Amino acid sequence: MDSIIHKFVLLWAVIDPVGTIPVFIAVTAALKTTAEKNKVALKAIFIAALVLIFFVVAGEILLDAMEIPLPAFQVAGGVVLFLFALTMIFGDSKPEQELGLVEKAANAAVFPLAIPSIASPGAMMAAVLLTDNHRYSLMEQTITTSLILVILLVTLLLMLAANRIVKIIGDTGASVVSRVMGLILSAVAMNAVLSGLFKYYSSINS
Repeated sequence: MDSIIHKFVLLWAVIDPVGTIPVFIAVTAALKTTAEKNKVALKAIFIAALVLIFFVVAGEILLDAMEIPLPAFQVAGGVVLFLFALTMIFGDSKPEQELGLVEKAANAAVFPLAIPSIASPGAMMAAVLLTDNHRYSLMEQTITTSLILVILLVTLLLMLAANRIVKIIGDTGASVVSRVMGLILSAVAMNAVLSGLFKYYSSINS
């Protein structure tokens, strides 16, 4: 149970459903009907799900093909997640950072909504790390994939109710939540780095 909670918190932090709300509102501001906005939300979630599942399925294969050991990738992934967390804490928060990409987006459902808002680099890296064949059984990988899909479903529901949610928490509230999740993510990322280093040096000494 603790492992499932740990994975859920990590995936929630990197996907950041709450931080996606202001981005969704901005990219759909010009759309007049609710049906059009809902269509964008569904398309964005579908694309993000395809991207993350691809990394779940093919991430391990790519590592093996390039002969990259898990500890090295775990350390690299931890560093990337940590840097991503720092941008959430000290830089522009996720909503503020991605709203700057809105006007340049040719297809808002794909960019910046699906990528990089929902299927962020941190989410892709986490998907690979949490479904490693050497560390997790098929059942554990299935549970992780299910958690990803559950969080994406929550993200979809939040986007469908975006206008009402923003009235409650406001842009400031979404920014605060994003920074708190960044702090949690930084701790998880550092744990991944330390764990990878320990395994690497243990394999050398053995």
